[in-house]
Amino acid sequence: MSGVNTMTAEPRDRAGKGAARATRRSGRIPAVIYGDHKDPILCSVEPIELMHQLHGQSFYSQMMDLQVAGDTHRVLPRDVQFHPVTDQPLHVDFMRVGKGTKVTVMIPVYYEDEEKCRGIKRGGVLNIVRHEVEVRCTPENIPEFITLSLEGLDIGDALRISDAGLSKEVQPTITDRDFVLVTIAAPTVVKDEAAEAQAEAEAEAAEGEEGEEEDGEDKDGGEE
Repeated sequence: MSGVNTMTAEPRDRAGKGAARATRRSGRIPAVIYGDHKDPILCSVEPIELMHQLHGQSFYSQMMDLQVAGDTHRVLPRDVQFHPVTDQPLHVDFMRVGKGTKVTVMIPVYYEDEEKCRGIKRGGVLNIVRHEVEVRCTPENIPEFITLSLEGLDIGDALRISDAGLSKEVQPTITDRDFVLVTIAAPTVVKDEAAEAQAEAEAEAAEGEEGEEEDGEDKDGGEE
């Protein structure tokens, strides 16, 4: 499960684009806390502290205790707006999470034990189908990440969401199939050689058919 980070914020008095620009001119980033059937709270965060959190692992799936004017709000970061040119954060949305609240989050998927993967040793190619999986669960059950071992996999093998070992409290949002996360594909060279061999076989078969047709024409001519 994910841990809980801590971050401080300062209250803001006014909403609107003008107030947000004024907040940014003062060197802070405007933010809002919403959700859990309570009134939204306008606040601002310190840019360096926010960037530190953004560069950490699993920012959008990590619960956070946001401290505003002496009060602590358990929140989940939901959105960060960035400047289209400078990539600097312009606004942050935090969703307040209460008891029993279920959230939908993206969980990163990591793959390990490549050196123990039989298929890769034989020249196979690691084909990662999903780097993230969307799940729905309560905040206290959010996995920090999913780790899958490639040990023992051979060419043509695959790992699916059922191999991820998710607890019953964590449900993928895709429920109608056991979708693939990673496969060990055949090496490109082998595929190319197989394609060439098939093409040669087809060419030889075509030549054989042409030869039979020519023989038939000669025989017809002799009978005349």
